[in-house]
Amino acid sequence: MKVDAVSGEAASARPMPTRTSRTGGSSLPRLAAAKVTWEKAATTAKDRKQGTVTAVELDDTADGKPLWKVDLVTPGNWDKTTYDIDATDGKVVREHVDRD
Repeated sequence: MKVDAVSGEAASARPMPTRTSRTGGSSLPRLAAAKVTWEKAATTAKDRKQGTVTAVELDDTADGKPLWKVDLVTPGNWDKTTYDIDATDGKVVREHVDRD
């Protein structure tokens, strides 16, 4: 999915069935296993910190669980916070702030 950095609107979205995870295989099984939508994951990140969601990616953990990675940029200081959100229950499993 591409998101317009100014408006925050989704510019385009398309499935990428040939993309593979780090554990190998198609992204389709991860998408099927994800009970939490990307919209809910983005809302969870925005509920934790004020800012603009700049990227949402479906990834997986080392043991193959689906995981949303949500990047959020904070206004004013431009810090980027990445939230790893369990795509099966919506819980934040990791928060990392990049202050570069």
